[in-house]
Amino acid sequence: MAGLADSGSNPDVDLLYDINGLAKDAPPWFDRIMEFVGEYGLLFAMVLLVLWCWWTVRRRGGEDAASSVAALVWAPLAAGVAVLVNVPIRGFVERPRPFNDHAGLEVLVEGKTDYSFVSDHATITMALAVGLFVANRRFGLVGLGLALLEGFCRVYMGVHYPTDVIGGLALGTAVALLLSPLAMALLTPVMRAIERSPRAGWLISARGHGRGGRDTVIPGARSEASGAEERDLAA
Repeated sequence: MAGLADSGSNPDVDLLYDINGLAKDAPPWFDRIMEFVGEYGLLFAMVLLVLWCWWTVRRRGGEDAASSVAALVWAPLAAGVAVLVNVPIRGFVERPRPFNDHAGLEVLVEGKTDYSFVSDHATITMALAVGLFVANRRFGLVGLGLALLEGFCRVYMGVHYPTDVIGGLALGTAVALLLSPLAMALLTPVMRAIERSPRAGWLISARGHGRGGRDTVIPGARSEASGAEERDLAA
């Protein structure tokens, strides 16, 4: 299975050279930026996006807050499961990195000795993006855009074939979507239990929870209630 792309006439290889050729024409400072973005930056951006979505969901509150947070919890779990699923896939396909079989590539990241198919970076970012999309459509669309950009960066950097990226995007999507019903069925009740907790409920919804995890009390409400209770007793 190692010969998935052995020929320069293969469209996969042609597209690899076309995209990676952009790195040769770009100034060195831009390649350094792409190296950081493709290796670390977009993964970090996805984590920040998940946290931002969680903060937005908890501030908004509502009946669907628990299920939305459950989807956000599932997003990184789905990414982890997808990476584990990729372990036997890589061992079965045994596809070398493109720079091992094709000369003239501009390789921006050295030291890659593992197999190429499928891309872990594309898998992780896509699983996170799909989990985000389940929780919130707007954040999910941004996440999908970042996942596609991650795939482009991996080819630009010369460390993956385009089909490695496509495989990673497909794997991340499949794991996040196919296991989502089971994950949501297990995680949503847990999130609802946390939401009802006086101490940890703020993690799910900011509404109805004040400092220290206690329910927010409107000033004067307690004295008015006490006065009404005293009038009832006097009557």
